[in-house]
Amino acid sequence: MSDDPQQRDLRLAELLDRLLAGEADPDFDRLAEQNPELAGELRGLWATMQLADMAVGPGIGLPGRDAARLQSPEEGEASPPAASLPRMWGDYELLEELGRGGMGVVYRARQRSLGRLVALKVILRGEWASEEDRARFLAEASAAAQLSHPHVVPIHEVGEHEGQPYFSMQYVEGPTLADRLAIGPLPGREAAELLVPICRAIAAAHARGILHRDLKPSNILLDTEGRGFVTDFGLAKRSSGAPGAGGVPESLAPAPRTLTGAILGTPGYMAPEQAAGERGRLGPATDVYALGAILYAMLTGRAPFQAASPIDTVLMVLEQDPPPPRLLNPRADPELELIALKALQKPTDLRYESAVDLAEDLERYLRHEPISARSSQFSQVLSRAFRPTHHVAVLENWGLLWMWHAVVLLLLCVVTNSLQWQGVTDRSVYVLLWTAGLGTWAGIFWELRRRAGPVTFVERQIAHIWAASMACSAGLFAVEWLLKLPPLTLSPVLALIAGGVFTAKAGILSGEFYVPAGLLFLTSVPMALAPQWGITLFGVVGGAAFLIPGWKFHRLRRRRSSAG
Repeated sequence: MSDDPQQRDLRLAELLDRLLAGEADPDFDRLAEQNPELAGELRGLWATMQLADMAVGPGIGLPGRDAARLQSPEEGEASPPAASLPRMWGDYELLEELGRGGMGVVYRARQRSLGRLVALKVILRGEWASEEDRARFLAEASAAAQLSHPHVVPIHEVGEHEGQPYFSMQYVEGPTLADRLAIGPLPGREAAELLVPICRAIAAAHARGILHRDLKPSNILLDTEGRGFVTDFGLAKRSSGAPGAGGVPESLAPAPRTLTGAILGTPGYMAPEQAAGERGRLGPATDVYALGAILYAMLTGRAPFQAASPIDTVLMVLEQDPPPPRLLNPRADPELELIALKALQKPTDLRYESAVDLAEDLERYLRHEPISARSSQFSQVLSRAFRPTHHVAVLENWGLLWMWHAVVLLLLCVVTNSLQWQGVTDRSVYVLLWTAGLGTWAGIFWELRRRAGPVTFVERQIAHIWAASMACSAGLFAVEWLLKLPPLTLSPVLALIAGGVFTAKAGILSGEFYVPAGLLFLTSVPMALAPQWGITLFGVVGGAAFLIPGWKFHRLRRRRSSAG
């Protein structure tokens, strides 16, 4: 093959397209044999894209599967060139461009009939705009026009000029919050005083059944007196019915996706359920998270999550906790840090219940009263400890194999106990059984998993933990020999080793594994008290620890395959 990097990339893209063309179980070995010089790169790219797809659902990283557009126009998509200013636009004289985003261009303009300055937003792609683009643009105007709040930028007029929709808004003379934060973090009281009315404005939107879904510092305008105003409802979502006095219903009817498979929002400020695409149901807690992210940025000068690419940022949002604000800015107020971190909890039920609750905690801080965020830290930590992590989805690839492993482990333990009952004292027999026998099964297990598709980084971590446990199990025979102990004297330690493995799985995959970890730790006691039955007891408990979750995740995989 040519060494031309461009040709190499084109060939890789072609092979990836073949893998993504609808094959449910791609044959990597065949492609590797046909393209040995690209085999390593191909497997790595496919594994990376599978991880991204697993992390955020359909829409990120997988070419040919409704690739996500993180609120930016597609490459090669036409957008109108910047015109010379000033120029006329119907009743408006466009004076200067204030900014542009994924959907519209905002100008400072003068409305001639009323002689006032306004902000005029014009659809970005102009005559190239699709019907979907136009619908989204007008939905923004409709959502904002429904709100009447002193800290929401009001809509003056919605119209169309030469077939292109536009709407005019109050002109707020001043920078955005993002512009202000570019200078540095805000003092604590200033941050709280600025954010309280923003929270109240979002609470008013929620009471009208409207979710903003794209709250960030660049969508907060500051006037000359430093007051904040919410703008840009381009990603707003409305409930199908009018909400009652209690605000937005808990379960909103899903709005049509404006971009097929797309993740809507700005990665550094979006909530985990928003980053998860269709797997997450959005609600008021989504905007509460974004308000917490804005507070975090006020305290630190940056978003809670930053990475080299949007996909990396999304994965951080899903997998990691943000660094404490005082780690980035030692002068950040500890009370505001707690408030921000509570709003940024990944489980929605651990955040503030509403934007009103967040505003009230900020007001308690301003009044030097105890904040509610401080009183709930222990319960939040305890609740999170038993929740599944983002990585738990990889177990759908392991379900059937774990069920087989449960059978193999039980058989190994029964055979070992049988040899013990028959009076076999030759240590080499047990060493051979637990090293060569178990090692052979481990090799078969790993090969079966590898043939099912690319192995992700997290799966490799779990495999290393498992391999370490096998090495520890085999090492017990050497320790017994050095201490001149009879074979299997230290067998209760097997349960302790297995308990440690499941504790690691609980931290990486899901807190549900703390239960089998605890049972295995306890199993070491009867194993020590009844050594003649100890190994079989370990096989039963250890086998169940693999069989039950294996069956659960195997059923999930089958259900997902049937639904797909």
